[in-house]
Amino acid sequence: MFDFEKLEIYQLVKQTNLEVLKYIFSGQIKDPYLMDQFKRATLSVQLNLAEGTGRFSSNEKKHFITVSRSAAFECVAILDVLKGLGIMDQKLYDQYYANYEQMSKMLLGLYRNVKED
Repeated sequence: MFDFEKLEIYQLVKQTNLEVLKYIFSGQIKDPYLMDQFKRATLSVQLNLAEGTGRFSSNEKKHFITVSRSAAFECVAILDVLKGLGIMDQKLYDQYYANYEQMSKMLLGLYRNVKED
């Protein structure tokens, strides 16, 4: 098992991505740009978290955690657009929003706990 797979934050991101990707591929989002951007952003949270845990320097770890957290912020902005357009209902919006908010907090905690070189 890789180190990142042991992290609680990784498990949350992984589960959320499974749900979000199923939603994206369900066909409810008709605009290909929105679909692609949401897919890229949500996967970026997961992929940058994984990549960052494999880095040896604390500055590199922090960089990838920051990119991961920024991608979570991007996802929330996309949620706002989808809800505003009436593509996503309030219940699903609230669920995904809460997950991304929790990710953001956990990533910030992970960032703060990176030991300096």
